[in-house]
Amino acid sequence: MTRYLITGATGMLGLDLQTALAGRDVTALGRNDLDVTDLDAVKAAVAGHDVIINCAAYTKVDDAETNEDEAYQVNAVGSRNLAVAASAMHAKLVQISTDYVFDGSATTPYAENTPHSPISAYGRTKAAGEDFVVAENGARSYIVRTAWLYGKNGPNFAKTMLKAAGTRDTLNVVNDQVGQPTWTVDLAAQIVLLLDSDAPVGIYHGTNAGVASKFDQARDVFSLAGFDPERVLPTDSSAFVLPAPRPAYSVLGHANWAAAGLEPMRGWQDAQAAAFAAGVFETA
Repeated sequence: MTRYLITGATGMLGLDLQTALAGRDVTALGRNDLDVTDLDAVKAAVAGHDVIINCAAYTKVDDAETNEDEAYQVNAVGSRNLAVAASAMHAKLVQISTDYVFDGSATTPYAENTPHSPISAYGRTKAAGEDFVVAENGARSYIVRTAWLYGKNGPNFAKTMLKAAGTRDTLNVVNDQVGQPTWTVDLAAQIVLLLDSDAPVGIYHGTNAGVASKFDQARDVFSLAGFDPERVLPTDSSAFVLPAPRPAYSVLGHANWAAAGLEPMRGWQDAQAAAFAAGVFETA
């Protein structure tokens, strides 16, 4: 029987992966259970497992600008440690990565083989993590890049919009950041599909299909909740200055799914409607 190890298992994606792998032999370790920056601890945790799914990450994008060393330890060194340990066990590794490895200057979807071009500390540390995984366990590793995640077990943009809808007549939402809102339930299922299919190793983009701005997503959320979407007004990123620059264009291409004979993830609107029906965006 295949034995799975999930690191970062108490996060939004990690919890949904536990559900997606229900009934299988799964070890789920959160941040308090395993320090991925400790190589000896990582080797001990990985021992006896056939598949490692690394959801452990320093995800505080803005804080990383002034704490890049700390972010690097988790996102780069931690990933290297897991890759080294996986290699020693001849185990498969799924490395969860991000659209932030790109600069967001593209105008067409990023192909899986597009070179890294990060513009933030967070992006640099995640890109380094990808490089370490390829160097240490490339023959048995999947890199799954995702973006704009939301789920029941963490803060999410849609929930924020609905909370604001209860206290404000109108909301200003940026229309110059474009990407793919992605439900962690769909991503977890896609990762399991990838592993079960024994697809070729390499990079896969794990995002719901289609294209949306934050403005588009907010309007869709309002419509699902029965609010007037006209209450959502467009603005641009200059109205919300943050420490870390955001990629303006975070649309990821899905060619490698087709090449592996697998269906990519469903469209973002269908996923968001299903998430809403499942109560993911409930604010109380």
